[in-house]
Order: sequence, then C-alpha cells, then structure tokens
Amino acid sequence: MKYSLKSSFSRLVLGLFAIVFLLSVVGRIVTVTGAWVYCIGWPVCVPTNPLGYLKLAHLALAGVASVIMALVWRKAWREQREQNLLLPLTTVTGVLFFGQAFVGAIQMTRGYPLHLVLLHTFTAASLWISLGVLVFASGVLARDVESGHRFDIRQRTKDFFILSKPLIVALLLVTTYAGLVAGSKAWPSASLTFWTLFGGTLAAAGSSALNQYIDRELDKNMQRTAKRPLADGRLTAAEGLSFGLALCLISYYVMAGFVNILAALLSLAGIFYYVIFYSVFLKKATVQNIVIGGGAGAIPPMVGWAAATGELGLAPWILFAIVFMWTPPHFWALAIVRMKDYEKAGVPMMPVVHGEEKTRRHILIYTIELFAVTLLLPIFDLAGTIYLVSAVVLGAFLLYAAWQVFKVGGNKAAWTMYRWSSMYLAFIFIALMIDAVV
Repeated sequence: MKYSLKSSFSRLVLGLFAIVFLLSVVGRIVTVTGAWVYCIGWPVCVPTNPLGYLKLAHLALAGVASVIMALVWRKAWREQREQNLLLPLTTVTGVLFFGQAFVGAIQMTRGYPLHLVLLHTFTAASLWISLGVLVFASGVLARDVESGHRFDIRQRTKDFFILSKPLIVALLLVTTYAGLVAGSKAWPSASLTFWTLFGGTLAAAGSSALNQYIDRELDKNMQRTAKRPLADGRLTAAEGLSFGLALCLISYYVMAGFVNILAALLSLAGIFYYVIFYSVFLKKATVQNIVIGGGAGAIPPMVGWAAATGELGLAPWILFAIVFMWTPPHFWALAIVRMKDYEKAGVPMMPVVHGEEKTRRHILIYTIELFAVTLLLPIFDLAGTIYLVSAVVLGAFLLYAAWQVFKVGGNKAAWTMYRWSSMYLAFIFIALMIDAVV
C-alpha cells in the first residue's frame, strides 16, 4: 500500500485535516485565555476586546471547516460509492464532526450535564481517530472517477426509503409512542413527542439498513427479499453501510441532546441488539434466532417510557415482555409461508429445522403465553378497564388465528396469523394509550 495525494479526494481530505487541526488549536487558545467572554454570539460575534478576535477567528474557522467537510462528504458520495471503507469512513467522520459541534452548542444551554460533557469528549476523540484514518485511507484507496454517471434522484430516494424498512419502523414507532403516553399518563408535549419519535425513526431505519447490509448476499436467495436495493445492486454495499451508520449515530445525538440519557442508551442498546447480536450472530446460528432476537424489537416501548419518566419500573418491562412474546408467533407464521425461501437461504427458522407441525404447535403456545402476559398490566393495577377489555378481545381474535394455524395448517392460515398479529400489536398499544389518558 503506497500513500499518494494524486487524487483530488485525498487532497481535499488532507485540507480538511489541516483546517480541523487549526480549528482545535485556536479553540484551545480561546478556552485557556477566556477570549470567548469578549465575543458573545453565534454564528458570529462582535469583539469587545482584542482577545475577542480569537473567538471570532474560531467561529470563522468553524464555518470554513464545515464547508470543507460538506464538500468532502459530497465528493465521497459521488465518486467513492464503490469504496467499502472510504465512503462509510467519510460518512461517519462527517457525523462526528457536526455531532461534536451540536453537543458543544447544546451543552452550553443545559448547564454542562455530565453525560453531554462525556459525549462531547468521546466524540472529539473519535473524530480525530476517524479523520486520521481517513487521511491515510484516502491516500491509499481514493481514485479520481469520471463524473459521467447520472443519478436518478427519485429512484435513489425510493431505494434508501426501502432500505429503512418503513413498515417495520412505523410499527416500532407505535409501540414507542405508546410507552411515551403510558409513562406520561397524558398526551406528552409536542416537543418531547417529536424528538423521541424522530430519534426512534433514525435508530430503527439505521438498524434496518445495517441489517440489509449484513444480509445482502443472503437476500439474493430469497424471493421475498431479492429485489431489495442492496441485494438487487441498485445501491452499493458501501452506500447501505454508510446510510445505516449515519442514521444510527445521529439517532444517539438526537436522543442524548433532546430527550434524556436513559432513552438514548436504551435506543443504542436496541441498535446493538438487532444489528450485532441478532443479525450477525443469531440469525444463521440457531433455530431460536427469533425467540432471542425478539428482544431488539421489544426495546422501543421502554425507550418511550424512559423518555417520559427518565426511569424504568415494572410497567415498561411488561411492555417489553408483550413485544418479546409477540415476536416468535408473528415471524414463525411468516416462516411457514416462506419456508422454501428460508431453506434455500440457509436460515435455520423453526419450520425449516423442526418442521411445520412443531412450528404450528409453538405458535399456539406462544400466543397463549402472550395473552397471559398482556393481562399482567391490569393485574398489577398498571392499566385500566379500557386496556383490559381491549386485551381480552384482541387476544381472543389472535388466539383464534393461532388455533386455526395449529388445527387447520397451511399457508392461508399462517398468512392470516401473520397479518392479524401485525394489527394486533398496533391495536393493543393504541388501547394502552387511550387507557392512559382517559
């Protein structure tokens, strides 16, 4: 590997490194000398003392660095979209750069809470590491690319939207908002609602994109997933990885900055659970993949509750258990319908490993257990009559669907169970919200 500055991208990255280094030096001088006192304001200020010009210079350098960072990011996404290291590294560096500025600005308005101080320090260290690696990697890997390729913006926007799995995101947001309302015991403020759901959307969409990046070769072997953007080649692997990493990182900054640290950490735990624990290790390793992996989808209502209260009690853990118990029968029903797909892809889903009959029996067992878990909230006086009646009625419909899967069998009954269980989860959490505010 030979380092070179022959490409315009590597030269631009080196320029970015230089300006960020100068920005850091001047920023340190401003802090040590107390120059910020003599030039109050953002993004520009009027100096009231010669030292104030140091603060003004720092602001100006920050503006220049931001422009160069944006140019590096744009150039990477236009010219390095095939580079599996350069594009994700540039994207992460950009998020860290603007994330550090965001945390630095917001912690001043919050009185420098410990979690934001630590986040600012960690982001600064991560930025220098990623920027240093990017300087070296760009000199080794970057090549000038002819700009003759015309992007279909409409199609690419659609592909990135598909990459986020919007239907799954929507269902997760319902459970998140339900936790938020139940924790608040009232309709939460517009601001808290927006930032919690916005952060949750980014986390869920980013996790889904990373899941599709990990499964891109496996998806080619399944009829249901073969036309996904990464499996079909409409987006490159580097683009999928970069998109997912960016959304996940931004989601943490949003949650930590505008919600609270517990919600941010829970959201981050959900990302790691789904992307690393489930997608990388569990999915192709064990027939219990869906059972254990269900914990990832069960975290959003806890995030909502933590956003409302800043703590976790018995109720959010029961909400976690409801989604956890709901996941296996929901996905096993789909696995029965798509059994040949999973078998071809080598995914050890229960109907592939143990057969359809045992899977149908487990769907019924887990549905009965799910019904019992939903009754824990009223039993512990954590929900009222509206929720209780809804849980019983909705549970009866789902039990009927599960019984049909067990007794009748076949793809039609399994597909009905799959569709009904999706609606069931949404409706029972909507019932929980109504019960909390009435």
